[in-house]
Amino acid sequence: MVSILESASINSGSGELALSESAPSIILIVGVNGGGKTTTVGKLSNRFAKEGYKVMLAAGDTFRAAAKEQLEVWAERTGARVAEYPEMEKVNPMDVLKHAAEISVGEEGGVDVLICDTSGRIHNNFKLMDEIEKCKATLSNAKEGAPHETLLVLDSTTGLNMLNQAREFNDYIGITGLVLTKLDGTARGGAVVGVVEELGIPIKFIGVGETVEDLQPFNAEAFVDGILS
Repeated sequence: MVSILESASINSGSGELALSESAPSIILIVGVNGGGKTTTVGKLSNRFAKEGYKVMLAAGDTFRAAAKEQLEVWAERTGARVAEYPEMEKVNPMDVLKHAAEISVGEEGGVDVLICDTSGRIHNNFKLMDEIEKCKATLSNAKEGAPHETLLVLDSTTGLNMLNQAREFNDYIGITGLVLTKLDGTARGGAVVGVVEELGIPIKFIGVGETVEDLQPFNAEAFVDGILS
């Protein structure tokens, strides 16, 4: 299992996040409902801020009530800022991400990393999957090479269904890394080994709690030890 998990990182070039040579680096966060996307955005924001990066967050979850407010709480805790919504009567995720990307690209030196939150979506709902495909295209149009990372958040309690989720998201938008969440309970997330083995996508981080510090770089040996213990 260790060799399977490590080989995905080697084959993808690195287990580290890929950043653009010129600011801003743009990261797209996707996944199904309740997987921990917004929390992951906040924890990533904290990691970047501690390394001295200027971080902007994009509240692309326009469906869930108070999603933007939740992101603003994370921004306050981590020293980031949330891009304002574009001035229009009704916004959609593409409008929000386009506006945030234009702001971050236009502010020379003002934003080093833009992290884009998105609505949770059921992987077999084709309309919603078409929307996330448009979200990615919007970011690509805003800056060449963007998004520089497309991270799929997987709930470790999901079990074998996480492979179906990963297949669909990868088919639609090309996933560059996985974030495995909710490993602070009884779940051990062993089903993710099948995802990595079939799709060759590396696990970048694991979430082991609710605080800003509880996002850890993935370590294959420690993870396998946890599964087998």
